[in-house]
Amino acid sequence: MSQLLFRSTNGQSPAVNLRTAFLAGQAPDRGLYLPETFPRLTQEEIAEFAELPYREVAFRVLRKFTADLIPDDALAAMCNAAYDFGVPLEVIQRGVYLMRLDQGPTASFKDFAAQMMAQMFGRFLQEDGGQVTILTATSGDTGAAVAHAFHEIPGVRVIVLFPLAEVSESQRKLMTTLKENVRTVAIDGKFDDCQAMVKRAFADPALEHIHLSSANSINIGRLLPQSVYYFYAASRLARPGEPMVFSIPSGNFGDMMGCVVAREMGLPVRKIIASVNDNDSFPRYLHSGVYEKISPSRNSVSNAMNVGHPSNLARLVAVYGGQMDETGKIHRAPDLAAMRRDIFSTSINDERTRTSLRDFWNKYQILLEPHGVVAWQGFLDWCAAEPIGSTPAVIVETANPAKFPEEVEKVVGWAPDVPAAMNTGLQQPEDFDRMGADYDQFRAYLLKAHAA
Repeated sequence: MSQLLFRSTNGQSPAVNLRTAFLAGQAPDRGLYLPETFPRLTQEEIAEFAELPYREVAFRVLRKFTADLIPDDALAAMCNAAYDFGVPLEVIQRGVYLMRLDQGPTASFKDFAAQMMAQMFGRFLQEDGGQVTILTATSGDTGAAVAHAFHEIPGVRVIVLFPLAEVSESQRKLMTTLKENVRTVAIDGKFDDCQAMVKRAFADPALEHIHLSSANSINIGRLLPQSVYYFYAASRLARPGEPMVFSIPSGNFGDMMGCVVAREMGLPVRKIIASVNDNDSFPRYLHSGVYEKISPSRNSVSNAMNVGHPSNLARLVAVYGGQMDETGKIHRAPDLAAMRRDIFSTSINDERTRTSLRDFWNKYQILLEPHGVVAWQGFLDWCAAEPIGSTPAVIVETANPAKFPEEVEKVVGWAPDVPAAMNTGLQQPEDFDRMGADYDQFRAYLLKAHAA
């Protein structure tokens, strides 16, 4: 089997294997890694997933990327260790389903990628006895998922940056109550400030000796596990070879890119609905062909999507033949006609989010949280523009409503129960550092942490 190689979206760095791309997080030219060619799954292989548990589906999808690096028995053991939780698929109405990705230890879809990434980091570092510092910027859920997944993993130090005023209390406590190898830093700024500081650190020659990596969706190791649940859902809800519609709440566009990866691997997809909040740079680009990032990002009740310039747009543009650099400048235009054919994107403001959450509960007696509601309302917007017919559709719910108790109670009149997995962390004392959105201060912090 020939080795699968990954290239930077900026095109100025050499192609590397998965191990190198995974451990680096970001390419030296500040681009993001994508496979040179996507491995394929046949419709027969996808149909077989219908009879398999989630961990086995993950094994069969991920081995397409890891076969030349990780033996099958080792990868199977890693999938078993990562995925001891399920993926409920609930009927909303005929042909329309809710995929709940909130069953992991931090009640967020980020657990699916973070748990697998921790397994892979642990294996790669064990092989060469190395150490790595994982930098992660979070708008809410990534930090908790990464902190829990990598907690006490040998050879790994985790540093999480989060915007102090823009995460919920539950989101904050799930990442600030861990100790040992996990440190959290509250930034007096926006998520985009946190993300910019992380990206700048990766390109800083003064920090090369620290061996930095990322568990954000800039790391290709985040996207690959996030492709699995689309295969899982399709194998159970669609006939073999039947295209589906997926409506996905989108902030940094990592979850949506997971669906694109699945599609490029052979999953039949009629339409991807990328629903955003007031940070509407992508739907405006899709409509006008002119990309203008939003700075500063706009606050929203769907706070994990408060991203003014989604990093993964560089990957999406690359899939459609274009090239966007890390600043959002487009050097080569993608095939916008094809992108518009495949993807629908809409912006759902806070008023519509709250109204839709209330209406959904009243109509279906199913409780969503703000991000899942954005996906639902985006689906309704698409249906108004393009009749769905008999195509099966999945609404992606990315977090448990208990992570947003104040907002949910304000809308429906009662607070959801806290899952047992979350409750333990919420009772522990917090410990985090705090600084301004100042890169020089952050660099000094990293150097001091490395020397400790």
